[in-house]
This record gives sequence, C-alpha cells and structure tokens, in this order.
Amino acid sequence: LMHGLLTVRQYLNAADPGENDLINKINDLWDTVEWDWFTKGGEDVLYWHWSPSLGWIMNFPIHGYNEALITYFLAAASSTHAIEAEVYHTGWALNGGIINGNTYYGIPLPLGYAYGGPLFFAHYSFVGLNPETLQDTYANYWTQNVNHTLINREHCIVNPQDYVGYSSDCWGLTSSDNNFGYDAHSPTNDLGVITPSAALSSFPYTPEYAMDALEFFYYTIGDKTWGEYGFYDAFNVTDGWFGTSYLAIDQGPIIIMIENYRTGLLWDLFMSCPEVEIAADKLGFTY
Repeated sequence: LMHGLLTVRQYLNAADPGENDLINKINDLWDTVEWDWFTKGGEDVLYWHWSPSLGWIMNFPIHGYNEALITYFLAAASSTHAIEAEVYHTGWALNGGIINGNTYYGIPLPLGYAYGGPLFFAHYSFVGLNPETLQDTYANYWTQNVNHTLINREHCIVNPQDYVGYSSDCWGLTSSDNNFGYDAHSPTNDLGVITPSAALSSFPYTPEYAMDALEFFYYTIGDKTWGEYGFYDAFNVTDGWFGTSYLAIDQGPIIIMIENYRTGLLWDLFMSCPEVEIAADKLGFTY
C-alpha cells in the first residue's frame, strides 16, 4: 500500500490545490504507519501479523529471501517509526543466511531458495524499487531478478516432470490459483500450472522471452487464457484445466512491469522519493 501511495505522491503536482491535498493525506498516512511496532517489542525482525484481539498469535516473522524486501526498505525510511539497520541485517538477511550462491541449470542464483522460489519474488518489491543498479552487501538485485527469471523459464523448458504444454514459449511458475485451489508454484513445487503473470511481469528482465510467452498465451492458446479483463490467472494443460479468475495481485504487476520495461515510469517515480535515499543510506544500498 505505502509503496504505491508514495509512488502516486511523486506523480502529483503540489501546485494544484486538489492534488496537494492528496499529497498531504498520503504523507499523513505514511507518518502514522508504526513499522517499529511489528518488531514485537524490539526484536531484530519484523512480523507479518498483529491483531488487536488476537495479538501476535500467528507468530510469523518476515525472513528473507522472498517478496518482502520492500517492507524492510520502507520501514527503514520512516521518519516517525523507523526500524534500525540491525533489524534488516538480522531479521531479513539472516546475517547473510539469505545468500544462495549455487547454480541451477547453469545459471547462478545470488539469493534465496533453491531454484529461486515463486517468480513473484522478482516482482512485488520491484514494481517501484528499481533493481537495475540496486545493490547491497548481499546481492546485485538486477542479477538476482534476471537469473531467477531465467532459472524459472529453463525449468519449464527442461520440464523434468513431463507436463503437457511446457516449452520455451509456455513458461512461468509463481503463486496463483490452480485446479486444486491455490499454491506457491515454483521449480521445487511444480504442479503443472502455468501462471501468465510470472512471464509477463518479467518483461524488464527477459523482454524477448516474455514477449514469446505473451504471444503464445494470446495467439496459440487464445480465449482459454484471455478474457474481458486480460489474462486469466493460471492454467494446467496436463489436467485440462483453464482458470477463469482474475487476481489483482497477479494482474497489477503485469501492467506495472510492462510499463517499467517500456518507459521506467513507476521506477522513476518511486526512486525520486526522498525516503529511498534515507533507506539506502541506512541499510547500505547503492542505486
């Protein structure tokens, strides 16, 4: 939410009274977010959930590496409820424990789970946070995201479980609906489900391969993957299942990342936030 609101704030014109009112409301919201509260009394980690009636009952710390880098980045940038750098290094980066360094299908992976995990890890934090030159002590994030994407695609080409339909044009494993409900699809949790947002949200990283996938989904599979609001969430050719749902968390990154590939608009807006420099300096990022 705040990732998006700060991006919108940078787009608005403070000289326009109506837009300036929105800017002030966004700043008020930003200042009231109690990021430090989610350290659960001062632990060196952020937690996902707190409830006024159930407290910390879910007890779910946010450790890397996954989609939540932006949470620590914003928490470090706050002028009212900031976390200390140690929360990032210990809680998120696990004092270097997020480093992978192994090679999969001949492609090195700097961070995270074996084979990279669901591909949305390369999207959610980076709809505004520009990874092109982003680096800290743990990784170069452009290399991380490009290689994560290439590993995901290569897994679909190799297709070790012989699913029907997988190819160099039909690829993309990430969290989505499936014919069983919902799951976090990845090379290590491959259920035969292709999710268009995985490939299409990767336009900045592998534009030719993303376009191959887009054309295959639209022209070859056709109306089984495409409806009134764009691409349906997922499909499983092996099981003859083609979903008809639209998930905003999958549709949104497609639109945003295509625009970032085309013009860099959302990246430019978010990276113009003064909060970016504050967080980067505190956490040891260069960009």
